[in-house]
Amino acid sequence: MNIVVTSKEDILKASRELIRQQGWSAINIRSVAAACGVSVGSIYNYFDSKAALVSATVESVWGEIFRHPKDETVFQDTQACIGWIYGQMEYGNKQYPGFFTLHSLGFMSEDKVDGKLRMQQTWQHILDALCTVLKRDARIRSGVFIEQFTAERFADVLFSLMLSALLRQDYDSTTAQELVRMTLY
Repeated sequence: MNIVVTSKEDILKASRELIRQQGWSAINIRSVAAACGVSVGSIYNYFDSKAALVSATVESVWGEIFRHPKDETVFQDTQACIGWIYGQMEYGNKQYPGFFTLHSLGFMSEDKVDGKLRMQQTWQHILDALCTVLKRDARIRSGVFIEQFTAERFADVLFSLMLSALLRQDYDSTTAQELVRMTLY
Protein backbone atom coordinates (compact mmCIF):
# COMPACT_ATOMS: atom_id res chain seq x y z
CA MET A 1 0.00 0.00 0.00
CA ASN A 2 1.41 3.36 -1.00
CA ILE A 3 1.52 6.20 1.48
CA VAL A 4 0.96 9.77 0.34
CA VAL A 5 4.15 11.76 0.79
CA THR A 6 3.97 15.03 2.61
CA SER A 7 7.62 15.83 3.23
CA LYS A 8 11.14 15.63 1.90
CA GLU A 9 11.96 13.08 4.62
CA ASP A 10 9.09 10.85 3.42
CA ILE A 11 10.55 10.94 -0.08
CA LEU A 12 14.01 10.05 1.22
CA LYS A 13 12.57 7.24 3.33
CA ALA A 14 10.82 5.82 0.25
CA SER A 15 14.06 6.19 -1.72
CA ARG A 16 16.03 4.29 0.93
CA GLU A 17 13.42 1.53 0.89
CA LEU A 18 13.64 1.28 -2.91
CA ILE A 19 17.40 0.89 -2.62
CA ARG A 20 16.99 -1.86 -0.03
CA GLN A 21 14.51 -3.75 -2.17
CA GLN A 22 15.76 -3.13 -5.70
CA GLY A 23 19.20 -1.54 -5.56
CA TRP A 24 20.52 1.82 -6.71
CA SER A 25 19.23 1.53 -10.24
CA ALA A 26 15.69 1.82 -8.86
CA ILE A 27 16.19 5.43 -7.85
CA ASN A 28 14.68 7.85 -10.31
CA ILE A 29 11.95 10.48 -10.12
CA ARG A 30 9.22 8.20 -11.54
CA SER A 31 9.96 5.19 -9.36
CA VAL A 32 10.17 7.27 -6.22
CA ALA A 33 6.92 9.05 -7.08
CA ALA A 34 5.23 5.68 -7.64
CA ALA A 35 6.59 4.33 -4.34
CA CYS A 36 5.29 7.42 -2.57
CA GLY A 37 1.90 7.37 -4.29
CA VAL A 38 2.30 10.90 -5.63
CA SER A 39 2.78 12.55 -8.98
CA VAL A 40 6.18 13.09 -10.54
CA GLY A 41 5.61 16.82 -10.08
CA SER A 42 5.35 16.32 -6.33
CA ILE A 43 8.86 14.92 -6.26
CA TYR A 44 10.09 17.87 -8.34
CA ASN A 45 8.70 20.19 -5.64
CA TYR A 46 11.52 18.91 -3.43
CA PHE A 47 14.22 17.84 -5.91
CA ASP A 48 14.91 19.62 -9.19
CA SER A 49 16.58 16.61 -10.83
CA LYS A 50 17.38 12.94 -10.48
CA ALA A 51 20.93 13.91 -9.50
CA ALA A 52 19.59 16.06 -6.63
CA LEU A 53 17.34 13.20 -5.50
CA VAL A 54 20.17 10.67 -5.63
CA SER A 55 22.57 13.02 -3.81
CA ALA A 56 20.06 13.67 -1.04
CA THR A 57 19.34 9.94 -0.82
CA VAL A 58 23.06 9.18 -0.46
CA GLU A 59 23.33 11.72 2.33
CA SER A 60 20.23 10.20 3.93
CA VAL A 61 21.69 6.68 3.76
CA TRP A 62 24.95 7.87 5.35
CA GLY A 63 22.88 9.58 8.04
CA GLU A 64 20.97 6.39 8.77
CA ILE A 65 24.11 4.26 8.88
CA PHE A 66 25.98 6.61 11.18
CA ARG A 67 23.07 7.95 13.21
CA HIS A 68 24.10 9.08 16.68
CA PRO A 69 24.09 6.15 19.11
CA LYS A 70 21.91 6.21 22.20
CA ASP A 71 24.99 5.43 24.30
CA GLU A 72 27.08 8.61 24.19
CA THR A 73 29.94 6.92 26.07
CA VAL A 74 31.02 5.51 22.70
CA PHE A 75 32.51 8.94 22.03
CA GLN A 76 34.60 8.97 25.20
CA ASP A 77 36.69 5.89 24.36
CA THR A 78 38.55 5.61 21.05
CA GLN A 79 38.45 1.81 20.96
CA ALA A 80 34.71 1.76 21.66
CA CYS A 81 34.20 4.41 18.98
CA ILE A 82 36.14 2.42 16.40
CA GLY A 83 34.20 -0.72 17.30
CA TRP A 84 30.96 1.23 16.89
CA ILE A 85 32.04 2.67 13.51
CA TYR A 86 32.98 -0.76 12.14
CA GLY A 87 29.70 -2.16 13.45
CA GLN A 88 27.80 0.61 11.67
CA MET A 89 29.74 -0.08 8.46
CA GLU A 90 28.65 -3.72 8.68
CA TYR A 91 25.05 -2.65 9.37
CA GLY A 92 25.20 -0.32 6.34
CA ASN A 93 26.47 -3.09 4.10
CA LYS A 94 23.65 -5.40 5.21
CA GLN A 95 20.95 -2.75 4.81
CA TYR A 96 22.32 -1.34 1.54
CA PRO A 97 24.40 -4.01 -0.21
CA GLY A 98 27.07 -2.44 -2.38
CA PHE A 99 26.30 1.08 -1.16
CA PHE A 100 29.81 1.96 -0.08
CA THR A 101 31.49 0.92 -3.32
CA LEU A 102 28.75 1.75 -5.82
CA HIS A 103 28.01 5.29 -4.77
CA SER A 104 31.64 6.17 -4.07
CA LEU A 105 32.68 5.14 -7.55
CA GLY A 106 29.57 6.65 -9.11
CA PHE A 107 30.23 10.09 -7.65
CA MET A 108 33.79 10.40 -8.87
CA SER A 109 32.79 11.72 -12.29
CA GLU A 110 32.74 15.47 -12.92
CA ASP A 111 28.97 15.63 -13.56
CA LYS A 112 28.16 14.44 -10.05
CA VAL A 113 29.82 17.23 -8.09
CA ASP A 114 26.98 17.61 -5.57
CA GLY A 115 26.98 13.91 -4.65
CA LYS A 116 30.75 13.86 -4.37
CA LEU A 117 30.66 16.95 -2.14
CA ARG A 118 28.02 15.40 0.13
CA MET A 119 30.04 12.19 0.40
CA GLN A 120 33.21 14.16 1.24
CA GLN A 121 31.32 16.20 3.86
CA THR A 122 30.09 13.00 5.50
CA TRP A 123 33.59 11.55 5.49
CA GLN A 124 35.01 14.76 6.96
CA HIS A 125 32.36 14.70 9.68
CA ILE A 126 33.36 11.13 10.62
CA LEU A 127 37.06 12.03 10.53
CA ASP A 128 36.53 15.13 12.70
CA ALA A 129 34.50 13.13 15.21
CA LEU A 130 37.19 10.47 15.38
CA CYS A 131 39.83 13.13 16.02
CA THR A 132 37.69 14.65 18.78
CA VAL A 133 37.32 11.25 20.44
CA LEU A 134 41.08 10.73 20.29
CA LYS A 135 41.67 14.08 21.99
CA ARG A 136 38.98 13.39 24.61
CA ASP A 137 39.98 9.81 25.48
CA ALA A 138 41.44 9.82 29.01
CA ARG A 139 43.24 6.53 28.32
CA ILE A 140 45.46 8.01 25.58
CA ARG A 141 48.99 8.42 26.95
CA SER A 142 49.98 11.94 27.77
CA GLY A 143 52.53 13.21 25.25
CA VAL A 144 51.81 10.50 22.67
CA PHE A 145 50.84 13.12 20.11
CA ILE A 146 53.68 15.34 18.99
CA GLU A 147 54.27 17.67 16.06
CA GLN A 148 55.12 14.81 13.70
CA PHE A 149 52.38 12.51 15.05
CA THR A 150 49.30 14.58 15.77
CA ALA A 151 45.85 13.38 16.76
CA GLU A 152 44.67 14.62 13.36
CA ARG A 153 47.24 12.52 11.50
CA PHE A 154 46.45 9.46 13.59
CA ALA A 155 42.70 9.95 13.00
CA ASP A 156 43.48 10.16 9.28
CA VAL A 157 45.36 6.82 9.43
CA LEU A 158 42.48 5.18 11.31
CA PHE A 159 39.97 6.64 8.85
CA SER A 160 42.00 5.37 5.89
CA LEU A 161 41.86 1.89 7.42
CA MET A 162 38.09 2.26 7.69
CA LEU A 163 37.72 3.31 4.06
CA SER A 164 39.85 0.37 3.00
CA ALA A 165 37.68 -1.93 5.12
CA LEU A 166 34.57 -0.52 3.45
CA LEU A 167 35.88 -1.34 0.00
CA ARG A 168 36.97 -4.83 1.08
CA GLN A 169 33.73 -5.38 3.03
CA ASP A 170 35.86 -6.44 5.99
CA TYR A 171 34.29 -5.21 9.22
CA ASP A 172 36.86 -6.61 11.65
CA SER A 173 38.21 -3.65 13.62
CA THR A 174 41.18 -5.57 15.08
CA THR A 175 43.92 -3.73 13.14
CA ALA A 176 42.54 -0.30 13.99
CA GLN A 177 41.99 -1.38 17.60
CA GLU A 178 45.61 -2.56 17.85
CA LEU A 179 46.90 0.76 16.52
CA VAL A 180 44.89 2.60 19.15
CA ARG A 181 46.12 0.22 21.86
CA MET A 182 49.68 1.43 21.16
CA THR A 183 48.68 4.94 22.27
CA LEU A 184 47.08 3.90 25.57
CA TYR A 185 48.49 3.93 29.08
